[in-house]
Amino acid sequence: MAFKRVAAITGANKGIGLAIVRNLALQYPSSAFNNGPLLIYLTARDQRRGEAAVKAIQNDTQLKKAKALASDGGLASIKYHSLDISQPKSITDFATFLRQEHPEGIDIVVNNAGIAMDGFNNDVVQQTLQCNYHGTLTATRSFLPLVRPGGRLVNVASIVGNLNSKYSSSIRSAFASSKTVDDVTNLMENFTAAVKEGEEKEQGWPSAAYAVSKTGAIGMTRAIALEHGQEGGQVLVNSCCPGYVITDMTKGRGSLTPNQGAQTPVFLALGDIRGKSGEFWEDQEVSQW
Repeated sequence: MAFKRVAAITGANKGIGLAIVRNLALQYPSSAFNNGPLLIYLTARDQRRGEAAVKAIQNDTQLKKAKALASDGGLASIKYHSLDISQPKSITDFATFLRQEHPEGIDIVVNNAGIAMDGFNNDVVQQTLQCNYHGTLTATRSFLPLVRPGGRLVNVASIVGNLNSKYSSSIRSAFASSKTVDDVTNLMENFTAAVKEGEEKEQGWPSAAYAVSKTGAIGMTRAIALEHGQEGGQVLVNSCCPGYVITDMTKGRGSLTPNQGAQTPVFLALGDIRGKSGEFWEDQEVSQW
């Protein structure tokens, strides 16, 4: 089958990521993006879980009823591909694969993969930032050049990344005034160094690895969107909060289903967002960072 549109979703074997794949398949036919068959790469670290997720999608009652999948006469095809965003080589390998398989380019990237670890110490901070910030940054840098003009790149962040009172006024100001990826990365490195010295609170940081990683992801996405636009790029690059979703990451304590949590990322991937780029979104609206 000749695919007219290609999407890649990271961290997609369960939870919000899997729901994003489902909802892309469901909503694509009625979207302005629809110009023919859609291929969605469902990526995950674990091959067994990733392939099981593809099988679950193929047997999904709602998708069958909607005839969303190619196997039922619809437009969407789902394929598994290995990807671990905490490993730079894994990102590079997937980007190379996409470039070889789709030399004409792809259309949609949703970077959903991330981790939330219990506790707070130097190791937790390093692992969390390596995946949620540095991994997402590397994925964004690697996949954005593959996206065709008019395409979308979405980084799933969190409302806990807001610039609120958990930060000192000077750190809030540094984030708010950041213009480049280096500006944001330097702040991430400052946080890591402060934690290593046991002085993060004294220096105005919260003792919260996940929250800081998501603040960095929002700032980095904004900086890349700015850079991309200044270079004449025509891909809309945004970050979003999916809401407080019932997933393994929230230990089932959320208030939204994964399908509800998928709505804003899918809206940013397929919807009419009025040409906005570099924004942080919540509930399908631009939200204050």
